[in-house]
Amino acid sequence: MSTYLRCWQLNRLFPLRSGHILFYPQTLYADSMEEEADFNWEEYLEETGATAAPHTAFKHVDISLQSSFQPGMKLEVANKSSPDTYWVATIVTTCGQLLLLRFSGYGDDRKADFWCDVMAAELHPVGWCSQNNKTLQPPEAIKEKYSDWTDFLIQDLTGSRTAPANLLEGPLRGKNTVDLIVEGSVMEVRDLTDPFLYWAARVAQNIGGRLRLRHVGLQVDTHDTWLFYLDVRLRPLGWAQENRLSLEPPAELRGLKSALEWQEALEVARSEAQQNPLPLEVFKDHADLTKHSFRAGMKLEMVSPSEPFHICPVSVTQVYNEHYFQVTVDDFTPEATPQSLVCHSESPGILPVQWCLKNGIGLERPRGYLSQDFDWADYLKQSGTETAPDACFPDAWQSRGFAKDMWLEAVNPVRPTEVCVAQITQVRGRLLWLRLEGLPKSVPECIVDVESMDIFPVGWCETNAYLLTPPLKPVCQQQKKIAVVQPEKQLVPPQPVETIPLNLCEPVAMDTGSANGRYCCSRIYVNHRCFSGPYLNKGRIAELPQAVGPGKCTLVLKEVLSMLINAAYKPGRVLRELQDVEDQHWDCHEETLKAKYKGKTYRSSIRIVRLAEQIPDFCRKVCVKLQCCPNLFSPVQVTDQCPENCSVQTKTKYTYYYGKKKKLSKPFGGEESLEAKPTRRRKKRKAIFVQKKRRSSAVDYTPAGSPQDSDEDEDEDDLMLQSGSEEGTSSEPREDHTDTSSVEVANSRPRRAVTLRRSKYHPPKRQEMQVRENATRRDTHRPTIMKIEAECQLVLERNPLEWSVEDVVNFITSTDCAALAKIFQEQDIDGQALLLLTLPTVQECMELKLGPAIKLCHQIERVKVAFYAQYAN
Repeated sequence: MSTYLRCWQLNRLFPLRSGHILFYPQTLYADSMEEEADFNWEEYLEETGATAAPHTAFKHVDISLQSSFQPGMKLEVANKSSPDTYWVATIVTTCGQLLLLRFSGYGDDRKADFWCDVMAAELHPVGWCSQNNKTLQPPEAIKEKYSDWTDFLIQDLTGSRTAPANLLEGPLRGKNTVDLIVEGSVMEVRDLTDPFLYWAARVAQNIGGRLRLRHVGLQVDTHDTWLFYLDVRLRPLGWAQENRLSLEPPAELRGLKSALEWQEALEVARSEAQQNPLPLEVFKDHADLTKHSFRAGMKLEMVSPSEPFHICPVSVTQVYNEHYFQVTVDDFTPEATPQSLVCHSESPGILPVQWCLKNGIGLERPRGYLSQDFDWADYLKQSGTETAPDACFPDAWQSRGFAKDMWLEAVNPVRPTEVCVAQITQVRGRLLWLRLEGLPKSVPECIVDVESMDIFPVGWCETNAYLLTPPLKPVCQQQKKIAVVQPEKQLVPPQPVETIPLNLCEPVAMDTGSANGRYCCSRIYVNHRCFSGPYLNKGRIAELPQAVGPGKCTLVLKEVLSMLINAAYKPGRVLRELQDVEDQHWDCHEETLKAKYKGKTYRSSIRIVRLAEQIPDFCRKVCVKLQCCPNLFSPVQVTDQCPENCSVQTKTKYTYYYGKKKKLSKPFGGEESLEAKPTRRRKKRKAIFVQKKRRSSAVDYTPAGSPQDSDEDEDEDDLMLQSGSEEGTSSEPREDHTDTSSVEVANSRPRRAVTLRRSKYHPPKRQEMQVRENATRRDTHRPTIMKIEAECQLVLERNPLEWSVEDVVNFITSTDCAALAKIFQEQDIDGQALLLLTLPTVQECMELKLGPAIKLCHQIERVKVAFYAQYAN
């Protein structure tokens, strides 16, 4: 199904900034083309070598991400020392739903500032204590600072803003400004051609602040208007009445209903708005309009409001007041219908006369103009008009950091229901020329202002779950689609498989009765309960679909292998292992697979079986190669317990059983014996093409003698893809619980640093708190903050929450990760930060390879376990 059909089915309509919907011949988008369902900006920019427009260039998006709370707001907070009493505090700054507060009376003293979570802390608007008979009492530290605190509060609160009660209590608590606008909210919209005419509209959809508005009285979406919530045309309900303005439906809609029906619809909307009022904080960021100096009859240049592909001459036809004026596109044809638009001094797209000439841009001559060559001097002389002076216009040379060949996301002006991938082809002053990608038919480059609210940074659609039209792929690159079955929700019991109920593992029947059936397979299942091995991340495996297929064998297997590569700790290593999976009896086809890791892209040709009857053997050998359960992915669905009994296997046992470093002469009891194979010379693997991102620095913190060194010595002919840890050793991740080191520091005494470094905390299970100690750990230096008992269980003499940076460095120095101690010193990591470190954080922020990172996280986990055992309660 094409992107355009999906857009219509989802009712996601995107018009122009002005609210106009352009009507073009229906055949323009009659053709459709299949494209990949998933578009990844990171991969696209990497493959094309392109650059994304800076996020700071999109002022409206930046404002939409800000908190509803503003610095300087006042509220009442419970005292730490006496929870039954409260005191007034001022918001110093915000960070998401976190507020940095300072109690009134401290003045400019920042030593007592504290962070609190809006969703968790007891916060109330000013006046709450008096309404609920609660005591207002200053903190003990400043209790003696003033003799009359009542007089102090009167002076402190005079002229200040209190935090809105609906942001501190109820369903809107802690929400950002954009989130306050919910479906069904009512506001007033200014008419396009009359600045004194407003009408009420309901919010039908809110996409990251971009609102689909439906005029009150209409039930269908034919006349819906899309505006960003910061647009000056939007006002709160009641604005027109308060400012003695007209409240009537737009002229083009009045004939759809009688005056009585419109009025009844308005009364219903007002009643709904009273029950669920839209907070006024939504409009707090609206820009104040500045006075203009335009006069009627002045000429200027403007991006065409109806066809934003060219710039045309326009005239000021009416001046309403000091803020608004009307411009009309010059048109001399007898049947011309005036195209007028209400503007203000900072309206996007208005330009002084001769702007196009100075910037080398063609100016569209007015329709019906007799002369073939348009010249402003002759035109002004013939019309007897004057030009608008340059002082009337906003800064016409402000580019906001946009540059040629940058990429962004933009609304398609021809089909405003969609947002497209767009490339900036040229920048002239404050105007951008955009080439929209992914359109089946050629569309001229559209012109937008840098202040336009129809352009968005890379990733905006993905963040707001909105469909983005990606660039079209050449027809030769299109591949046959295969079905992907998503895993069932945990709360829903699994559906019974329509086969023999006594068999726990039911093979999928292969259609081999026809010629094409040999090359097509049914589903290949991802059995999430099976053991994932040392290469694959169990958490990522759990997020994979339940099954892939049916489809062509090579396509289904390619999809499955790609998912396994992406679910690996080190995708490049898994890609390298897959090169060795082959059998001389297989009928294979080579497919190019790709792996990405830490800024590098690895590509390699992998041999994949073509015949359906060879799939079970292929899947099993791939699983054995990756040292995971042979049923992790296969045409066999494990509905209950795996026949391999992999759930009771330990990491070490599986590594020994399937690994290639150490062979067992005799398997463990109850398991099948493995045939002993003669040793042979290691086969030289195929070369892997590596595409590396540009990096400012690349530092290798791997200590000498780490397991990586011994692992890499065996592969001098291979591309040096470090495995991270040697197979068969205890330095490998235990049962894929690598992320169990992600914990939160819990302390009854609130500390500022703790709140600044918040993360979610899940108490570990007892069996997860068992800590193994490496037998070869160096023990040359012991800091005074800890001691080691005989059974290698770490015992802390001081709470790690109180460790300084020096204490942390001393601890790391005493472990087998001493070579990394310098990093902790440079990063200023104290005890509180140490307890919040996780494997992904260590790898990314410290730029460590997997082996050293796992060893370091093992030492950090020992501290966490000791902390829970000694100080958590």
